[in-house]
Amino acid sequence: MTDLEKTLIGLHSLAIFRSLLSDGVIMKLAALLDAGETPLTEQVSRYADFAGALFAHGTDLTDYIWSRVAQNDNPYVRKRALGQTAGEILDACVQNELAALQAAAQITPADIRARIRYDGFLPNWQTHETDFVSEYRRLMDGIAHTGYGIYARHHMLRVRNGQIVPVGCPDPIRLSELKGYDRQKALVTGNTLALLSGKPAANVLLYGDAGTGKSSTVKALANEFKDRGLRLVEIDRRHLNDIESVAETLSQNPLKFILFIDDLSFTHQNDDFGALKAALEGSASVRASNIAIYATSNRRHIVKELFSDREGDDIHRGETIEELISLSHRFGLTVGYFKPDRQTYLNIVHALKDDYGIAVDDDRLDLEAERFASAGRSPRAARQFIDALRRNRNLTKE
Repeated sequence: MTDLEKTLIGLHSLAIFRSLLSDGVIMKLAALLDAGETPLTEQVSRYADFAGALFAHGTDLTDYIWSRVAQNDNPYVRKRALGQTAGEILDACVQNELAALQAAAQITPADIRARIRYDGFLPNWQTHETDFVSEYRRLMDGIAHTGYGIYARHHMLRVRNGQIVPVGCPDPIRLSELKGYDRQKALVTGNTLALLSGKPAANVLLYGDAGTGKSSTVKALANEFKDRGLRLVEIDRRHLNDIESVAETLSQNPLKFILFIDDLSFTHQNDDFGALKAALEGSASVRASNIAIYATSNRRHIVKELFSDREGDDIHRGETIEELISLSHRFGLTVGYFKPDRQTYLNIVHALKDDYGIAVDDDRLDLEAERFASAGRSPRAARQFIDALRRNRNLTKE
């Protein structure tokens, strides 16, 4: 039996990591290893098919296979994530499977071409020496920060049709880019650090005027602390009935999660009102120590009071209205974001101008910034003005 045949058998013997056999690149690698008795054209075709699939991700086969191993969701990693010992059977299985995957990850083009009687051009790829067993052991020791599965590859996710899926193009905003509102940012950051350190963290309502940076603050926190094990999962306000099942899934994960509800407001007739109320009151799953709910709203009282609520025939309408309004009070921390005054707005404009190294006369900058914000001052207006200035440098000193 040749070394390539042994490697192929090792791949097919995977149990813990068996889902890797459905990975596009590894699947094509297995097909290439199994091409020994096929016609030359088939061998060359499988070689090129594998190389093309690998090149879509990079040129290093070892890096590629290791990345898939490190991110794999499997029974072993789930036990370790919960702080449990996997047991001798699973430990031995993982160790042997990692050795098999390491052998596959270090197959060189020369190893394959030695079997193919073809003197034409075939593309190369790279490999390098590594110890999958040692690397995986270190990974398990730090799993509280790295996560596994989709949470190892992505730090911003959303709920779609009841499933947690990655955000395709996450907003890269950082806290340093958000000017002003230092007190508000400090409050929300402090609560997030409590969550990361395992201390009791409050559910947070960021409320106030549009364009003041409420949503950006939450996303910036996810970017800032992703390497410390923070993940953001956004739930659309129309799908809040999924919140308990999502939280139950996340409660078994070693990472820390912000369940993010953006632009929250609804009437009491909305069935999702009860789901959020229950979540904020603290079901066992939603109030797991690794989860906090962060919501933004342009309204302090996130449930709209309808005229019919005040004047309806409900003999207990006073209690009904109070229940609706008090939903916002169920957040342990409420942080207000309001439109800045003139000087604060201009301070934000100047800070952004300095970030981008724009040389411009301050007096004229202030005048044009005020004109730009004729519809209302806000950090969003300040950033839009600076973006417009970067596109059109008429104000810039030559």
